[in-house]
Amino acid sequence: MLNPEDLYELDTDVPELAGPVLLHSLDGFVDAGSTGQLVREHLLEALEHRIVARFDVDSLIDYRARRPSMTFDRDHWAAYDAPELVVRLVEDEAGTPFLLLSGPEPDRLWEGFTASVLHLVKRLGVGLVVGVHGIPMGVPHTRPVGMTSHATRPELVTRNSWFDKVQVPGSAAGLLELRLGEAGHDAVGLAVHVPHYLAQSAYPAAAVAAVEAIAAATGLSLPSERLREAAARTDADIAEQVDGNDEVEKVVRALEQQYDAFAGAAERDNLLAESQDMPTAEELGAQFERFLAEQDGPEPPA
Repeated sequence: MLNPEDLYELDTDVPELAGPVLLHSLDGFVDAGSTGQLVREHLLEALEHRIVARFDVDSLIDYRARRPSMTFDRDHWAAYDAPELVVRLVEDEAGTPFLLLSGPEPDRLWEGFTASVLHLVKRLGVGLVVGVHGIPMGVPHTRPVGMTSHATRPELVTRNSWFDKVQVPGSAAGLLELRLGEAGHDAVGLAVHVPHYLAQSAYPAAAVAAVEAIAAATGLSLPSERLREAAARTDADIAEQVDGNDEVEKVVRALEQQYDAFAGAAERDNLLAESQDMPTAEELGAQFERFLAEQDGPEPPA
């Protein structure tokens, strides 16, 4: 196995940190509503930051699977959009430093990448690791945004799970949390529930919920006002499209009844428990997809 230090390079001028939080959000896995992407872009736009560590993307990325962009200018190659998998040192609104790992999910060497992140966690004295992304769920946009949290210790889990035991495709982020737990490090994962009919659109309300959950789990002071404004605009667009369409309103009401029944019955194990005479998630999704395909969907926030 590779030496963990071979896969990343750490700046020599990183200040001494006192148990910082490491937030991670990688492109390439499920991210319904572009939740993780919106959170990353918002935090980097709103807060001071600089890159302090770079991972060896030549060893981790399959360029032919997702080719980076290049710019051709009349008679020559002018630019190359090189992928970056980096750790940034960020300051929250109170001046507290934390770390943000972002970039493309590695295509290969997952165990090597995970070992390198663990090495970096130890090297920088990270106290808590937090991951965030969005997942599609059979929930209505008219109800509060839900969330599934998981962690390396039961005491760190703040939200009741909507799932029982399931098998899902693996991810580098999931493997990282598993290996952190095996190594005795605290780690939390936040999976924000996005209405499945909005999973392919930017859904700022999910990003607002994610930022709030990150702040609650870490104590960081994180801004959310611009995300809230974007969420209000997007929600208004969705409401305008739904209003007056009998078929879609019927679907939304069915999802609301299903959501309310689940939320009010703690003994039920999952969102579809005892949902007799209700359309399935696939049927609901197909109806909404047919509707939204005929509409101009809500634009991503600027």
